[in-house]
Amino acid sequence: MLGRIAVVTGASSGIGRVVALGLARAGYDLVLAARRAEPLERVAILARDAGVAAEAVVTDVADAESVTRLFAHVAERFGRLDVLFNNAGVFTPGAAIDAVSLADWRRSVDVNLTGAFLCTQAAFRMMKDQDPRGGRIINNGSIAAQAPRPHSAPYAATKHAITGLTKATSLDGRPYDIACGQIDIGNAETEMTAGIATGARQADGSVRAEPVMDARHVADAVVYMAGLPLSANVQFMTVVATNMPYLGRG
Repeated sequence: MLGRIAVVTGASSGIGRVVALGLARAGYDLVLAARRAEPLERVAILARDAGVAAEAVVTDVADAESVTRLFAHVAERFGRLDVLFNNAGVFTPGAAIDAVSLADWRRSVDVNLTGAFLCTQAAFRMMKDQDPRGGRIINNGSIAAQAPRPHSAPYAATKHAITGLTKATSLDGRPYDIACGQIDIGNAETEMTAGIATGARQADGSVRAEPVMDARHVADAVVYMAGLPLSANVQFMTVVATNMPYLGRG
């Protein structure tokens, strides 16, 4: 495992932070990407405490030039890439579909979908051309890729699209030893999901508190997916708090 290189986007907080530190404990050298410099560097410092190399690169995944700079840095610093965890994403304000602003729709698409595409494309090019070639791309899909919450059209639409991106990348990667899988996460406890434990809108319109799980279970799952040989792939994994509303959202 030592000497393998991983890029984590959205690494300054939430799932990205927890997964980055999980990969560090597993021995991966890291390039961490997010828009906020100070919290990103704090994560890099914690990762270095695990004895690995970890660099913070301020990146806006919705900006093609910013993504190009990120992967150029990976190539210059490490010379190869073994794992990309496509995690960066945004939640826009909850609204019924007829009340969603075009600005919120476009922001969701730009960050959640276009950002994942741009990072996938850049990683794919590196993995295809490096020696030894190949690598693994893991997309954070979310339970919203399967069962949306009410008032979440922009987020749910982009996460459903991530599933299509995962499948297409898997097919295109086969000739080059590039594996692509997706993890769909439900109610992992982070600062971004704190409201779920106090009250979340249900399919029947009510608002109820929901169970949550320790986000380290997500990190353990991603580390498992990342550590497989390229001859094996977890195509889709769903990790949820056991009693959360999910199947039928009930």
